[in-house]
Amino acid sequence: MSFGLASPLALFLLPLALAPLLFSPLRLSPISSVAAAPQDALSTFIAWALRLFASLAIGASALAVAGPFREGRAIQRYGEGAEISILIDRSASMNETFAGRTPAGGEESKASAAKRIMTDFVDRRAHDLFGVTAFSTSPIMVMPMTDHRAAVRAAIQAIDRPGLGYTNIGRGLAMALSQFPAGGEVESRVILLVSDGAAVIDPRIQDQLRADFRKIRPNLYWLFLRTRGAKGISDQPDAGELDTPQAMPERHLDLFFKSLGIGYRAFEAEGPAAVAEAIAEIDRLERRPFRYVERIPRKDLTDQSLLVAVFATSVLVVAKFAETRLKQTARAGASPQFAKRAA
Repeated sequence: MSFGLASPLALFLLPLALAPLLFSPLRLSPISSVAAAPQDALSTFIAWALRLFASLAIGASALAVAGPFREGRAIQRYGEGAEISILIDRSASMNETFAGRTPAGGEESKASAAKRIMTDFVDRRAHDLFGVTAFSTSPIMVMPMTDHRAAVRAAIQAIDRPGLGYTNIGRGLAMALSQFPAGGEVESRVILLVSDGAAVIDPRIQDQLRADFRKIRPNLYWLFLRTRGAKGISDQPDAGELDTPQAMPERHLDLFFKSLGIGYRAFEAEGPAAVAEAIAEIDRLERRPFRYVERIPRKDLTDQSLLVAVFATSVLVVAKFAETRLKQTARAGASPQFAKRAA
C-alpha cells in the first residue's frame, strides 16, 4: 500500500509538534522550588505522557490539514463462477404481467418477477463478479463489475422502477460488453439479457457489436420474458406476413445472436416459474474457476487523523481539569525557609 497527501505544504506545520517536548505545557506553580519533594516515578511518567499527547495532538492536526490518503490499488482474486454482465430491459412493457396487463391484486409484473429471481441468483453465486446495466431509450450502467453482493443486490432492486416505451437494445448490448475489464479469463464471461421483446438494431451498430463480441467472446444468454399469446423467438411468419426485423424483431434478434459465433442460448419464459427454471439452468452451466483483478479506490484518511487529534486533545483537557492548585502557606513563628518547605 502507498500513501499520499493532498496538500503536502501543510507538513511544514509538523515541527510545531516538537514544542511540547521542548517547553513544559504545565502551569507554573507559585512554590519556589519543587526539588525539595522526593522523586516520584508516576509523576514523571504522567508529565512526559502529557507532553507526548500534546505533540500527538499538534502532529495529527497538521497531518489532517495535509489531507492524507491511501492510494488505490489492484488486488488479484480467485473465484469459481463467471464474470456476469446482467442486461435488463426497462421498457414500459416490463411493468406489465406475463398476461400483458397492469398488475392487480397479488399479480406480479415481469420486472418484479425478474428482480426477485435475479436477487436469488446473485445470492447463490458467492464468488462471481456482477455488473448491472439497464436499457430502454438509453442504457444506464447501474453497477460496474464487482463482487460486492450488497451493491449488486441494491442495483437489481432498482430494475422495477417505471421504464420508458422505446427499447434500444443495441446500445444496451454495447454498454454490457464494456463492463468486462481488459484481460481476464475469456471463457468465464457471460452476458445475461433479460427482456420481454426486441427492437431493430441498426446495421451499423450490428457490425460494431459483431467486432466487440469477437474480441470479448462472452457466452450470451437471452431470457425472453414472453407475453402470453405474443410471437415467440422461433415462430415463423404467417402467410402473407413480412419476415423483416420490423415485423418480427424477436426472431431476427435471435438470428443475429446466432450469427455472432459465440456461445449463445435463448430461454423463453411465460411465467415466474419458467424464469426460475431458466436461471437455474444458467447457474448450472456457468461454473468455472477463474481469476480477476479488483480495483480498490483511493481512501481518504483525514477523518482518522482528526480522530487521533481529538483523542489526544481530550486527554489534555481531562488533565487540565485534574490539575491541583498549590498555594504557599506560612505557619505562625516559622522561618521563611521552613514555610517554603512546608508549602
